[in-house]
Amino acid sequence: MMSMTCHTLEFGRTGVDSVACGCFFNASLDRFTVKNRARRLLQSVHRGHGARKLRCCRRDIARCRVYSTKTSEALLNGIVPGPPPPVLEVNKESRSPISVTELFEVVADDLLTLNNNLQSIVGAENPVLMSAAEQIFGAGGKRMRPALVFLVSRATAEIVGLKELTREHRRLAEIIEMIHTASLIHDDVLDESDMRRGKQTVHQVYGTRVAVLAGDFMFAQSSWYLANLENLEVIKLISQVIKDFASGEIKQASSLFDCEVELEEYLIKSYYKTASLIAASTKGASIFSGVDSDVSEQMYQYGKNLGLSFQVVDDILDFTQSAEQLGKPTGSDLAKGNLTAPVIFALEKEPRLREIIESEFCETSSLDEAIELVKRCGGIERAQALAKEKADLALQNIQCLPQSAFRSALEGMVKYNLERID
Repeated sequence: MMSMTCHTLEFGRTGVDSVACGCFFNASLDRFTVKNRARRLLQSVHRGHGARKLRCCRRDIARCRVYSTKTSEALLNGIVPGPPPPVLEVNKESRSPISVTELFEVVADDLLTLNNNLQSIVGAENPVLMSAAEQIFGAGGKRMRPALVFLVSRATAEIVGLKELTREHRRLAEIIEMIHTASLIHDDVLDESDMRRGKQTVHQVYGTRVAVLAGDFMFAQSSWYLANLENLEVIKLISQVIKDFASGEIKQASSLFDCEVELEEYLIKSYYKTASLIAASTKGASIFSGVDSDVSEQMYQYGKNLGLSFQVVDDILDFTQSAEQLGKPTGSDLAKGNLTAPVIFALEKEPRLREIIESEFCETSSLDEAIELVKRCGGIERAQALAKEKADLALQNIQCLPQSAFRSALEGMVKYNLERID
């Protein structure tokens, strides 16, 4: 009989039951190139290009819980009590910018296989839905979620001596990609977005009806493949993610232009909309490797903290990047009444910002004034500190992994994210 563990994230008095992107790399990239690039990546880390060597954490790590910022500094961290382990330090003078493409080269073959499999998984018998999916599959992006599945799969496989990935590992990456793509299609409909990654959104090309059906179909198809994995723990883990997506959208819609929103609520919403899927991806990968539950828990915490850090960084970039860089107008989230970390921090110091937001930007140039107030009142700097706090926690979570090119890539993902706001 399977042993199950129920995870609960505790945010003050709110209980949350805890429980995707294809990659079009150059098909001519051979295994010799991949292995050599992986070796160089690992060597660069050992030489100090962004890291000092970390010691492994104990195998008897206690089961972790998460707490509100009001009750503990360990919000969403998953780190057990005791002296903090060493954290990776980035030497900005000695390192070159991190390339996501190079980070993912160690799993390039896995990503190429995933791309080929997605064509048949989505379903050739539904050409309109397949075309709709390809509209977003082919729009670029970081390909982070399936890559994280493969990186954690291979990093944890080394612990138990597993030489090759299992069918379940590969299917999980495909399921995660379908779920993520479905969520993007629906998000664009809800947000009435015209562009994503420089291309027209699915509903702009095919209409809202087809877009909604395409998203629904991909959720359903991913659920069918998930059930066929026949692993109850992973089924519950990933099923919760789909519920979290809806919960996050409802929470966001119910708090638009609400200046009383607190950081705790923002983090819960960010967990629902972003971190939940990443955490489920990394933990699910470790479960299929067959590692101990304490290691799987740390992989879950890694994905959660990385996901939260990514979301905070995205919310910072909404204020600091140009419309050309963002692919949408600067401050677009604020314009829609979605108050993110930089705004929440700035509201603590600037009453005028509250007046502008509560007026829903009815005056000409009021949005520009609000953006300037967020920058001037330290909202950006405090949000940067929050993103770095979550990143440090993510780095601590993977200390239980043996040193390898795969662990180095997982560390590199955390540092790459922070480089976006350096």
